[in-house]
Amino acid sequence: MLIRLLALIHKEFLALLKDPRSRMVLIVPPMIQLLVFGYAATFDLKDIPYALYNEDRGAASRDLVSDFDGAPAFRRVATLHSEDEIAPRVDSRDVLVVLHIGPRFSADLQSRGSAPVQVIVDGRNSNTAMITLNYVRAIVDRYNREWIGSHGLQAPPARLGRAWFNPNLESRWFFIPGIVGMLTLVTTMLVTALTVAREREQGTFDQLLVTPLRPGEILLGKALPGFLIGMIQGTVILLIATLWFKVPLLGSLPALYSGLALFLLSGVGAGLLISSLAVTQQQGLLGAFLFMVPAVILSGFATPIANMPPLVQTITLIDPLRYFLVILRKVFLEGAGFDVLTSQLWPMAVIGVVALSLASWLFRHRMY
Repeated sequence: MLIRLLALIHKEFLALLKDPRSRMVLIVPPMIQLLVFGYAATFDLKDIPYALYNEDRGAASRDLVSDFDGAPAFRRVATLHSEDEIAPRVDSRDVLVVLHIGPRFSADLQSRGSAPVQVIVDGRNSNTAMITLNYVRAIVDRYNREWIGSHGLQAPPARLGRAWFNPNLESRWFFIPGIVGMLTLVTTMLVTALTVAREREQGTFDQLLVTPLRPGEILLGKALPGFLIGMIQGTVILLIATLWFKVPLLGSLPALYSGLALFLLSGVGAGLLISSLAVTQQQGLLGAFLFMVPAVILSGFATPIANMPPLVQTITLIDPLRYFLVILRKVFLEGAGFDVLTSQLWPMAVIGVVALSLASWLFRHRMY
């Protein structure tokens, strides 16, 4: 049995690697996607263009403006002279923020101890708008404390915060572990979803059936190459994440690779299930994308699962990427081990066993 199985695995690797285009698909796109996502997928705002409409000529307003001009993330692109100039700047997306300081800002601050400041933010991208408002709030809070201290008043106690696991709040540390899971799923699904369909399309499936290989051996021989390619590619992506992007890997490597193995098991099962249903490689490719897009959206990669409707949260329970993302982020950032990750490991094992069982049944059913 072992010799027959190794021969089939060797055949599958030859079919994948002898074609230069197949080699290119396996190696180049995942690396490019990792680099692109690694640098582009971030919630951090490095350049916020803003316009200033300052109707006050007092020292207090000048100090506030200097705080914004000195902030690394803010870049003044326009100084407005009338209220009519605000809307065209925002509508044309020349600016993300308009800072409007009223004519009595300095006088009200001196006489009453407080003065309003209007901040107009382009809200078409709600996430960017909320992050920008947090940056503005931080600058204004710092200005308030400095003004209170310079006038000999009792400042409120400072609220000091410390972020666990990601002290510098680098959003790249959150995204890149997720990209490891996403790219591994993409490659594994593409390899396994096309394997049986390729045999049918090329007319070699019937030849495979008359060999001494049993149906279970054929299915196993189709599954192992995708599994091994996924393990190799996952290792390469992990090395790039830690050595190139400097994402800390604090947890247990055995726990991480156990999660990777179970995740690949479920991904290979889903891929073979799709491949058993597909008649042509085009159908297999469409089926793989039909599975992958919802899997990524429902995994919590970009949006928290807790914010989804209850019905959708229930559907995410059959998404293996949901569990693997938790494992990746906990191992990378929290230093987690098997004791913490058990609740994420066994659902992937169940999904993998069910998917492989269905693929095996379907494979046997469509053979005869």
